[in-house]
Amino acid sequence: MLLIPSVAIIVRNEEGEVLLTKDAGFDEWFPPGGGVEPDESPRDAAIREMREETGLVVEPIRILGVYGGKEFRVKYRNGDIVSYVTTVFECEVTSGKMAPDHDEVLDVRFFSKAEVDSMPISQMARIILHDAFNQP
Repeated sequence: MLLIPSVAIIVRNEEGEVLLTKDAGFDEWFPPGGGVEPDESPRDAAIREMREETGLVVEPIRILGVYGGKEFRVKYRNGDIVSYVTTVFECEVTSGKMAPDHDEVLDVRFFSKAEVDSMPISQMARIILHDAFNQP
């Protein structure tokens, strides 16, 4: 099993909805994010991942939380098992045009809390989004 530092990004629109990406590998919705590269800060990883996956440029505002544990363990199709330690940043969009990269991400959309509550999403995403929707 690998232990990997990662980031997730929470961006809200004017209605309070949260931006999610449809992951190509798992065909599920997640907050944008990914692994922190060697010698990269989590903050810089959040900015890079958001731009790569969604086309949006963001400025991190604050850390919403740091997560890990069994709910953040993922088994990939090739058999690899990864345990993530995820820093979640709330960010503001500063520029860019929202568009999925069509490599890692198939779609990008905003969702309300009610929509997220009724969606089949991973335990990892559910934990992050619960906290995101319940913090001021």
